[in-house]
Amino acid sequence: MEAYKWSSDTLFILAGAVMVLAMHAGFAFLELGTVRKKNQVNALVKILSDFAISTIAYFFIGYSVAYGVNFFSGAETLMQKSGYELTKFFFLLTFAAAVPAIISGGIAERAKFNPQLAATFLLVGLVYPFFEGIAWNQHFGIQAGLKAAFGAEFHDFAGSVVVHTMGGWVALPAVLLLGARRGRYGNDGQISAHPPSSIPFLALGAWVLTVGWFGFNVMSAQTLEKISGLVAINSLMAMAGGTLAALWLGRNDPGFVHNGPLAGLVAVCAGSDVMHPIGALMVGAGAGALFVIMFTLTQNRWKIDDVLGVWPLHGLCGAWGGIAAGIFGLKALGGAGGVAFLPQLLMTGMAILIALGGGFAIYGVLKIVVGLRLDPEQEFNGADLTIHKITATPERESNW
Repeated sequence: MEAYKWSSDTLFILAGAVMVLAMHAGFAFLELGTVRKKNQVNALVKILSDFAISTIAYFFIGYSVAYGVNFFSGAETLMQKSGYELTKFFFLLTFAAAVPAIISGGIAERAKFNPQLAATFLLVGLVYPFFEGIAWNQHFGIQAGLKAAFGAEFHDFAGSVVVHTMGGWVALPAVLLLGARRGRYGNDGQISAHPPSSIPFLALGAWVLTVGWFGFNVMSAQTLEKISGLVAINSLMAMAGGTLAALWLGRNDPGFVHNGPLAGLVAVCAGSDVMHPIGALMVGAGAGALFVIMFTLTQNRWKIDDVLGVWPLHGLCGAWGGIAAGIFGLKALGGAGGVAFLPQLLMTGMAILIALGGGFAIYGVLKIVVGLRLDPEQEFNGADLTIHKITATPERESNW
């Protein structure tokens, strides 16, 4: 029976890992559809390359930083319990690799290719797992201290804060250090529109992410005995709330409509196992509204050229979700309890500080040492120019 249990759990978490792996195709197509046509090839190659670098960084460094587990103890040890620990690594890797995939959308169309790969290695190997270990593996006694002080630990069931807040707030320094795309903002205050190159590809990316998110959330239970249908229903309700709020506030704009469900799903990750479905609906709707309002402010008033709006979508909606878990998870509001507001607020704030510090440190050093931005000719011709030089023949290049 014990062997059967571990085999079942291994299959369960493997299915989750494959669903979240598929979400990276969603990241790719969402960026592909949003950027201008000349940068589509770069978007596709960057997402796949970032995932490969993330795998190496997390395997050799990051997983050990977060969980104290390494893969150098011999095959016999690793295969114990049906290889569950290896499959768990795969599942958590797909979460870690989401961080550079998030950042990719913010820095699109003007970032150098190789420096971003270096940033990915450092973020997934060091910065992300540092906070992951605090939130999900009791590092430094912080969770124990929160429980002693407030009666509850910080609760983040599926990564509103650990994954999305971290990714969105690391992206912000990168976007600021890069500066806006050339011609985006004029000296006279005029804003040059860079419309999406393909609404169908953008929609496809949003749908792939939405479907995969049910693996992201539900399979965060990590074992069959802990699975909860409540997580699935809450994810569904948050998705619907985010979509409708973005539809209304975004005045039927297809870009807002297809990012609305993603905003709702980002926000519900943290408390999807403890909220009432009506609470999840409200959290999702709040996230959809937050995304539309803040994306418009950052682009038009503050002139922050965050191409896919990853800071509002992941950074702000993730933080809202982390805090909301401490509100809508309370029994007084129909939740299951076991959460408290202050631990959610304090740890969300800690995640933001770690992400900002890590982002400014890594991208700041890279900017000084090797530069972050394409030269004007490359940016004019397309950020995928370096890919063309490697893979295109003269007769094929005109078709790209």
